[in-house]
Amino acid sequence: DDFESSLLSFENLDRASPDLWPEQLPGVAEFAASYKNPITNSPPKWMAELESEDIEMLKELGSLTTANLMEKVKGLQNLAYQLGLEESREMTRGKFLNILERPKK
Repeated sequence: DDFESSLLSFENLDRASPDLWPEQLPGVAEFAASYKNPITNSPPKWMAELESEDIEMLKELGSLTTANLMEKVKGLQNLAYQLGLEESREMTRGKFLNILERPKK
């Protein structure tokens, strides 16, 4: 019982004091300060690598409704499945024709 009472702390921490708790999450103030720069017209880094066709496709996909976007995704899934089937057939064909074997030394 004496040991447990020695573990108790009666210290009162006041969270309202800015000196005790300068920021809620460490590093947030520096991160926020880095984004307070004035907005520039230069595109983000990831967008600099895109070609005009890529940007047009992004605009097209961004203008789709949820239902149309889901339909587009289903079409891509079906296309990927069909390509997988075709690849499987071609790999089987290559195996039967022995074109995939390594030359023996």
